[in-house]
Amino acid sequence: MSRLSDDSMIDFRGYPDFATASHAVLRLLRDRIAFDLWMVTRVSGKDWIVLQAEDHGYGVEPGTVFQWADSFCSEMVKGRGPVIAPESGLIAAYKNAPINQQVKIAAYIGMPLCDKDGNLFGTLCGIHPTTFPDSVQDDFSLLEMLARLLGSLLDAELKAQQAHRRADRNELEAQTDTLTGLYNRRGWEKLLRLEETRCQQLGCAASVIVIDLDDLKKINDQFGHTFGDQHLQRFTEVVRPTLRQADIAARTGGDEFAILGVEMTEDEVRSWTTRLQETLNMAEINASIGAAVRHPNQGLIAAWHEADLVMYHHKQQRKLERVTLGIGETIGSR
Repeated sequence: MSRLSDDSMIDFRGYPDFATASHAVLRLLRDRIAFDLWMVTRVSGKDWIVLQAEDHGYGVEPGTVFQWADSFCSEMVKGRGPVIAPESGLIAAYKNAPINQQVKIAAYIGMPLCDKDGNLFGTLCGIHPTTFPDSVQDDFSLLEMLARLLGSLLDAELKAQQAHRRADRNELEAQTDTLTGLYNRRGWEKLLRLEETRCQQLGCAASVIVIDLDDLKKINDQFGHTFGDQHLQRFTEVVRPTLRQADIAARTGGDEFAILGVEMTEDEVRSWTTRLQETLNMAEINASIGAAVRHPNQGLIAAWHEADLVMYHHKQQRKLERVTLGIGETIGSR
């Protein structure tokens, strides 16, 4: 039930980051409104990621991923349901939400978390397996204030992350490939680990793209390594303009490159790789490409390995197509 106390307010000045403040807010809400589960979440593409949880019965932990479209919160953000629903089964949008098939929800509270520009980041929300008294509606102003305060802290932390990314890259400037000017493998792995930490903190989206130049060995064998080096440099000149400011590009092997798409969702990486393939085709550079989106439960290293596997399958498919085309040309010339 809802319990009020004069000493239950939070002084946000005592919390160094968004995660710590979020945890304190959830503890406060659990004490004030005894829902079995309170969460701070992040919306990332189709995923609804639990960043912090105060759980007393649902078995939900930080890092748990649900489908955003299945949730009560997605309906709330669209304006199809109220932010406070003491008996959620009376609200059609909540009653029909697919998440009801996964967990038992009879009462719901949700507030959007937005940055200073009003862009949706995620939600502050709670659920309970039984209905709740209507008096919980009296806490609307508190919930709204806490959501706004978390939004302010979030905005500051997002800016801090950008500053940390710049500092990390400045520190690793020496770890670059002398031929292409891109990060070398050591620099790449270091930056990947640092970005993974940021992804874990705020549930950031990220994608990894792996590119393998198909013809480098043949070019080196036929025309020499100087010509091969020029081919690598030309590839770099073609790719650089396609990168966004936050993206990281590296030469991870002799003819293999990797790109980290910071805050790049599944739809965005699909569109980006399509444009990249078109750009390389126009430049007459043969390359095989693989991409993978970071999964919150697996991380960026796993996404890198997955992208490398996708690239390998793409490379094998391209070889098969070239062999098939060669057979067709031979038959046609007879």
